[in-house]
Amino acid sequence: MRLLVTGGAGFIGSHVVDAALAEGWQVRVLDSLDPGIHTGPPLLDHRVELVTGDVADPDTVRRALDGIDTVCHQSAKVGLGVSFADAPDYIRNNDYATAVLLAAMEQQGIVRLVLASSMVVYGEGAYTDPGTGALVRPGPRTEADLRAGIYDPRDPWTGAVLSPALVTEDARLDPRNVYAASKLSQEHLAAAWARTGGGTAIALRYHNVYGPRMPKDTPYAGVASLFRSALARGEAPRVFEDGAQRRSFVHVRDVAAANIMAAESLHRASATVPVNTADFRAYNVGADEVRTVGDVAAALSRFSNGPSPVTTGEYRLGDVRHITASSQRIKDELGWVPAVGFDEGMREFATAPLRGT
Repeated sequence: MRLLVTGGAGFIGSHVVDAALAEGWQVRVLDSLDPGIHTGPPLLDHRVELVTGDVADPDTVRRALDGIDTVCHQSAKVGLGVSFADAPDYIRNNDYATAVLLAAMEQQGIVRLVLASSMVVYGEGAYTDPGTGALVRPGPRTEADLRAGIYDPRDPWTGAVLSPALVTEDARLDPRNVYAASKLSQEHLAAAWARTGGGTAIALRYHNVYGPRMPKDTPYAGVASLFRSALARGEAPRVFEDGAQRRSFVHVRDVAAANIMAAESLHRASATVPVNTADFRAYNVGADEVRTVGDVAAALSRFSNGPSPVTTGEYRLGDVRHITASSQRIKDELGWVPAVGFDEGMREFATAPLRGT
């Protein structure tokens, strides 16, 4: 397989590259090497061909696609950002760049795409009424409840505090910030490309990814990186709300394995399906173990012999309370199973170097 990994010098992308090389694939990386993210030369295997440039530049993308048969699109601006002033940058780097990439793929006859999507497309996760067990779609949490320490969302009709459940790919999509909106737009673009151009696309909705090479503490980093960065400074991790926010923390090597299996499935499909048959499929990629944000802070403190976490009760309006994945679809259809357990992964991550340090 001749694979192009956009953003292949980054956190998740570099692990996808390693996994592809282990399969014996030919790998090319397209990465801007943004100095705000990459503080030194990229740590890429000598077998990787690197094209340095912007995914939003059509000429660069056409050059990077030459001779490629499958694209793994990891490049994106991630995280919640600082304010809505980040919106144009998110749209340019995520949506416009994806449109440029897909247009070039159509022009060059490349019909297989693996897209890095995100759990953020769901907004809040799945919830049930504690009395009836029925699925309920919560509205936004109110500031009055958050001030009172009532962090779990309520049933918008009865006011009952809801119980969290596992979210499936069939859940209604409800992006609640600019980053989430841009990731959902990427999915829509990929689906439209597949339908109009005869391509096949798989969107992998990553849940909370962590592991070696994760970016250090920035407004765009994930919560595991924020805790790990605080401990590296000798500070206690600061946990918002009560620390009971549920997540599916999945190790980056398991995410890379999901990308490899997705790419392989696209090749199998193209061997048995007419080339003009369009297809788009989304999969959750999350850990089997449901853990809390407080669990992560405690594990990283323990494995790094650092100060114990501080639960602050602070909150941010618009934050998601619980979102945990059902990854049954990708297990059933692609055979993916996460291999790195929570304690094993957190023990490694507690001392692994972060990107930018």
